[in-house]
Amino acid sequence: MTVLEDRIAMAESDNTSTLDEMFERLETMPVPEGYKVEIVEGTVFMSPQRDTHWEIILDIVEQLRTKYPRKRVKSDVRIDYPGHLNGFATDVTAMAEGAEKTESGRWRHQDVEFVAEVISKGTAANDYGPKKAAYALAEVPVYVIADPYQGRCHVYTHPKGDDYATETKVTFGDDMDLTGTVVGLTLTTAGFPRD
Repeated sequence: MTVLEDRIAMAESDNTSTLDEMFERLETMPVPEGYKVEIVEGTVFMSPQRDTHWEIILDIVEQLRTKYPRKRVKSDVRIDYPGHLNGFATDVTAMAEGAEKTESGRWRHQDVEFVAEVISKGTAANDYGPKKAAYALAEVPVYVIADPYQGRCHVYTHPKGDDYATETKVTFGDDMDLTGTVVGLTLTTAGFPRD
């Protein structure tokens, strides 16, 4: 291992340790029911889940279940991503076949095949900014942002560095063709509500 690789490994383990400490503190705090908590670039975000938000999440999960077994589809489960203190509780995550938890009991970002985030006004900048960069760095093959304010989905594929090479916009009501990706499905957005 080179000195640089050793320093990167130490920094990543320090981030994990610090993330663990931050989440442990959060678990002892009174978080209102119905709020999602995650850490993006070292900042704690709490956002309430609205009906529109939940309906879109559930719709995506139900459609993914035609291919993915229940144990491979996650919602609001902490997964640590590359970058400074990124512990995300993604709205929808689909794990690769054979994915297993680490010794510390968490899923690895290397096993994530699909991520979907549903926009909330207070955290939209995270989904379009640092979270998108972290998903690209983690080489998540498919990242979908469902935006009920715009009435469209942004489908990002082909991660390159901290961005995606391809963005496809899908208006609510149209089909989201993911057949050319690892997901291998077409998801309908016909039932996605707008805000």
